[in-house]
Amino acid sequence: MIKEMLVQISDCKLFAKLVGENNGKPTIVMDAGYGDYSKAWDSVISEISLLTDVLIYDRAGLGKSESSSNPRTSSEMIKELNELLNASKIKPPYILVGHSFGGVNTRLYATEYHNEVCGLILVDSTPEDYRERFLPTMPKEFQQAYNKQFVHEGNYDEFMESLKQLKEAKRKLNVPLIVLSAGKKAHYSKESQELWNEMQREILEISSIGEFIIAENSTHYIQNDEPEIVIKAVKRLIDNF
Repeated sequence: MIKEMLVQISDCKLFAKLVGENNGKPTIVMDAGYGDYSKAWDSVISEISLLTDVLIYDRAGLGKSESSSNPRTSSEMIKELNELLNASKIKPPYILVGHSFGGVNTRLYATEYHNEVCGLILVDSTPEDYRERFLPTMPKEFQQAYNKQFVHEGNYDEFMESLKQLKEAKRKLNVPLIVLSAGKKAHYSKESQELWNEMQREILEISSIGEFIIAENSTHYIQNDEPEIVIKAVKRLIDNF
């Protein structure tokens, strides 16, 4: 089954696609990285949809979704996702999968709506102390390129506000968590790569049931470089449900 929808939420319509065979298992809800939209999951969705229903969607202002007048921060985005799930009658529990900035959103969602979430997979997600702790270790050109990228969805300040929201909301989650870390990041020195993996490993502290996996041959898009790692992580959480 493939169902494409344009769903009216408070002040805009969001594009969503539901794929899969509903078999009584939790629905997988996938959130893409900054400036990315549902297409970011093309490499894994057909396999994952054989396991259960999968919802992918475009955040406001991206892909086929309309723009929203709300600030482009994580706390607004998770409200919009919650409205989308309610309006399209997709019942919890959900297993959330977040890539990069989508990991910030899914972590915040799992904290805010903890009764709805039964598992969390973070795919090379942005740690909340990225700017203070990681960015200064990178070359100046990398830092400049990083700061200039915030033009697709939300500006630099809104992105940093999202990381602050994540920091402030941080509390222990009682759901299984799998953290996937890209082991072969582009333009990273050996030291930067080690620090990145260490910061990813530390994210495990947010859950009482966590597992850490380094995708040794992956750059930032683990789902494209080693899709089977993402698929296996989803399968493990579904099998344990």
